[in-house]
Amino acid sequence: MTSEPMSQSAAGVAAEPTTVEKLRGLPWSVATNAANTIFSHFTVFGSVFVLFLNTLGMSKTAIGFVLALIPFSAVIAPLVAPFTARVGYKRVFVWFYALRKVMIAFLLLTPWVQAVWGQHATLVFVAGVVAIFSVVRSVEETAYFPWVQEFVPNSVRGKYSAMSNIFTALTGFVAVWVAGAVLQWYTGQTGFLLLFAAGVVAGFVSVWASTHIPGGAPQPEVAATRRNLKDALFDGEFRKYSVGVALITLGTVPLASFLPLFMEEYVGLASGEVVRLQLGGLAGALLSSYLWGWAADRYGSKPVMLIGALALVLMPVLWWLVPRGVAWSLAAALAVSFVQGVANLGWGIGAGRLFYVSVVPVDKKLDYMAVYFAWVGMVSGVSQFIGGSALDLARGISGSIGGVMLNPYVPLFVAAVALPLVSVLLFRTMQGDSAVTTSQFASIFLRGNPVLAATSMVRFYRAKDEHDAVRMTERMGEIRSRITVDELLDALSDPRFNVRFEAILAMARMPADPRLTAALIGVLQGKSPALTVVAAWALGRIGDRAALEPLRAALCSNYRSVRAHSARALGTLGDVEMAPELLTRVQQEQDEDLRLAYASALGRLGVHAAARPLLEILRGSQDEAIRMELALALARLVGDERHFVQLARSMRDQPGTASAQALAAARRQLAKAQGRSPGIDAGLLAIEEALARDQLDAGAQALGLWLGEAEWARYGAVGCEVLQEAAWRMQRGGARRREYLLLALHTLAVGRVD
Repeated sequence: MTSEPMSQSAAGVAAEPTTVEKLRGLPWSVATNAANTIFSHFTVFGSVFVLFLNTLGMSKTAIGFVLALIPFSAVIAPLVAPFTARVGYKRVFVWFYALRKVMIAFLLLTPWVQAVWGQHATLVFVAGVVAIFSVVRSVEETAYFPWVQEFVPNSVRGKYSAMSNIFTALTGFVAVWVAGAVLQWYTGQTGFLLLFAAGVVAGFVSVWASTHIPGGAPQPEVAATRRNLKDALFDGEFRKYSVGVALITLGTVPLASFLPLFMEEYVGLASGEVVRLQLGGLAGALLSSYLWGWAADRYGSKPVMLIGALALVLMPVLWWLVPRGVAWSLAAALAVSFVQGVANLGWGIGAGRLFYVSVVPVDKKLDYMAVYFAWVGMVSGVSQFIGGSALDLARGISGSIGGVMLNPYVPLFVAAVALPLVSVLLFRTMQGDSAVTTSQFASIFLRGNPVLAATSMVRFYRAKDEHDAVRMTERMGEIRSRITVDELLDALSDPRFNVRFEAILAMARMPADPRLTAALIGVLQGKSPALTVVAAWALGRIGDRAALEPLRAALCSNYRSVRAHSARALGTLGDVEMAPELLTRVQQEQDEDLRLAYASALGRLGVHAAARPLLEILRGSQDEAIRMELALALARLVGDERHFVQLARSMRDQPGTASAQALAAARRQLAKAQGRSPGIDAGLLAIEEALARDQLDAGAQALGLWLGEAEWARYGAVGCEVLQEAAWRMQRGGARRREYLLLALHTLAVGRVD
């Protein structure tokens, strides 16, 4: 056997492989698993072996007993764990991994045993082979668990699981198709024996590939350490995890083991079709594998595990609803099998990653994993034996309840729903390995378009030049999916300025996310004013109040543009605590842009005390765009921003008509408040007529004179100040300063009327 050179420590003791060595060995691990998939499907794991045992004439209790031998033998794990550490995890794995292939080869002697010794001896022989195989496998798996924790870096554990599952699904797909075809071509035991022989050959290929995986060196110091299994037994998180896994095992394994017989006996599928039914599960695993692994690495193991477990709860219902004895039974069963593959993989990747990353302490992995492997093996073995016994005991169940047809498999289906559901409730109380909750994880895929988001992510990393990178960054923001958060963070660290600039704009379009907020705060506190300004604006648009303190601090920035955008952002975020500071600044500031920013913020915050300073600034402003923004700030103090904006748009296109209509609406509102007829006020009617005929200056002057004689107090303190200023300005300038006419009409329409 060959293997990669092991890194050596200064003392000459084999050290843990470097991350580079581990990454280099992962393809060999994937190859090991892929080749072993053929061995598994052709021999003792999957539908082929269950159908083989059924062909031998075993009862369901006996089948359950034989299947239970494989996991039940794991109870020896705590006993052999020190041996695996002393000899070396890799060495023990390879030896016993090869030996278990040899044991399966003995199944090829089944016809000879049956011909010479008879039926009963054949059953004993098969059970004996499986029993020895199971013990050998348990030793090998005891070594594998701590070894795999060593040679797979945590940073890529989810992606590794995904890639491994992709290749095992592909090889499994071919293996299942071949197995189904072989069983259709050959009757009796011939087809099964051919599959056993091919499986053994594939198994030895898997053994050869495993020799190239690094790590797993002897650890005599670990083996010599005093055993303390109590650490695992009294670890609360480990207990919760183990009990939860046991509940899912007790619920799902019996049904999974005997589902081939259910499909054959009650759904009406042939043996070859039953075997090929696994193709749906493999396809589901193949298509969802990378997504589950990527999600587990990015968002944490717990939410992925819980979503997968919830999907497992629904699977028995779907299997039960498969139509029976019709032409499309196989198609429906394949569809359910596809969903089963997706659910199994989500649960498996999430639970496996949580186990290695969070549940098992690295310095105590020998004892923890030995206890866990023994526990799960015992539970799995018991579950299969109980499943077979339950089927034999329930063989008399028939009839229907509420239109639901009953059969001996009903107890297995009920348990497959109830027990995983209890496990979900238990898993929810566990500590996760990330801050992302299950509901947040689900919302990530429900908000925005996850398919477009995934496409944009891939295209972002494959962008050929800066133009493509900017375009993909923009698109990620437009999609508004939290799936792209990490890619936007990457874009914010891009060496190309335009990509970083576009990343900030894209983040501003995203739903609030703590990581995006933190990244933008980092830019705000940086030394690049071109990006800092945009970051301040983006923080206001996102609406995360975690940005308040950094934005307050930015009011003292050396850059005026940063101070201005920070003030506007604070107004957008509704930071009323800063109102006194902004009011002081707007009265003392000499820079027009900064005064405008402070004024806009005060308007958003609804600070009524700012009305007089804002009117004073408006009085001296010469720029029309600035005057309109100041007018908007005053309109916000009066109330109903939307009305002001709509009126401003209307007056831009048809100033006379829009002004007349606005005055008519105000006249009717005033008359209603005073209990008078709206047509009594001749003065206002004449002003409306002048405005309607586009005599804007005359109409504005007349409105100013009318306001000079009116009672303003009924419009509140702010309205009173606005109308007083507007009246004085229109009396002298007519409609030359159109913002005053606009403010007067807006205040008359929406101001408080007593």
